[in-house]
Amino acid sequence: MTTLKQQALDYHEFPKPGKISVESSKPCATADDLSLAYTPGVAEPVRAIAEDPANAYRYTNKGNLVAVITDGTAILGLGNLGPLASKPVMEGKGILFKRFAGIDVFDIEIDAPSTAAFIETVVNISPTFGGINLEDIAAPHCFEIEAALKARLDIPVFHDDQHGTAIVMCAGLLNALEVQGKQVAEVKLTCLGAGAAGLACMRLLIAMGGNKANMTLVDSKGVIHSGRSDLNAHKQEFAKETEMRTLADAMVDADVFIGVSGPNLVTGEMIKSMAANPIAFAMANPDPEISPAEAHAVRDDLIMATGRSDYPNQVNNVLGFPYIFKGTFDARAKSITQPMMIAAAKAIAQLAKEPVPDEVLKAYNLTELSFGREYIIPKPFDPRLIDRVPPAVAAAAM
Repeated sequence: MTTLKQQALDYHEFPKPGKISVESSKPCATADDLSLAYTPGVAEPVRAIAEDPANAYRYTNKGNLVAVITDGTAILGLGNLGPLASKPVMEGKGILFKRFAGIDVFDIEIDAPSTAAFIETVVNISPTFGGINLEDIAAPHCFEIEAALKARLDIPVFHDDQHGTAIVMCAGLLNALEVQGKQVAEVKLTCLGAGAAGLACMRLLIAMGGNKANMTLVDSKGVIHSGRSDLNAHKQEFAKETEMRTLADAMVDADVFIGVSGPNLVTGEMIKSMAANPIAFAMANPDPEISPAEAHAVRDDLIMATGRSDYPNQVNNVLGFPYIFKGTFDARAKSITQPMMIAAAKAIAQLAKEPVPDEVLKAYNLTELSFGREYIIPKPFDPRLIDRVPPAVAAAAM
């Protein structure tokens, strides 16, 4: 029997290496075609764009082209393996943009000697693209990169590991809270992981009504408290006066656990110590902070979500980024704002409450699926996502 490892390697190698290719969108079969595709005909759109840069959206693919860009410093849960090793992930992102929203992608892996050099590289190539999707860039320099690019570019810049994760997490969490009969402003929440994803999740949740005072963040050194002297400015934003020092301390009586860290860091005893009707989003990939089997074994009142497709309630960024860019492009917006992110989260959350189409059940080999403990977030292959999320994003942009 072929192993999953070999299946994955074969998938990427055959029938030709890689996952994406560039294909012509115009005919080029005759001499007349050639004269229009290139010289002399191509001179006409060149002149039109030189006269008015907005014409690039009429005569080129700029308005439907995203750059998926990385430095390879935080590849999935694998760490800093460098830009070249990140290329399969960036190509995979390209497939998802195309499959779910019809958006074209160039994947760009940058070997930059410094953060400043990375920023300059992206700025210098930006005229090619209608949008920039930053990917797999480690904290804290990902924050500096995103802020600098947003300030300098007139096209949308989106760091999916931050905001994509936050949008989909918030969508699922709002629904989980509804099922458990809890209010977002009142719940006690513990977040394990204070990098790009963790901080973005907390910031967006606060914007959607969460109470910062009720949030406890934990990093690899323990609870982020005001007595620590090793915190960067982003972590200091969430430092609190508390006697809690360990993850186990922070889990006691918590209503919600959010994990964006690493595998097997949460024990059954920690889940057992949580408040009644708890919620656990163990989103480390490919292996969660605690397995659903272990968590459900100690709590039968638990709602659980992971980042994996082989368990219920997958928190998958593909529910967000293709449709967010689609809505942004539809509105010709120059940035992706917090109201646009909130609109996306609410649209995703609402869809999970509606009857599930038969084609979705068939795609997942299910006979039924309805809003509740094991269905708090839509499935990635739900065809209604493209009808709901982009219009909501575009409306918020306008």
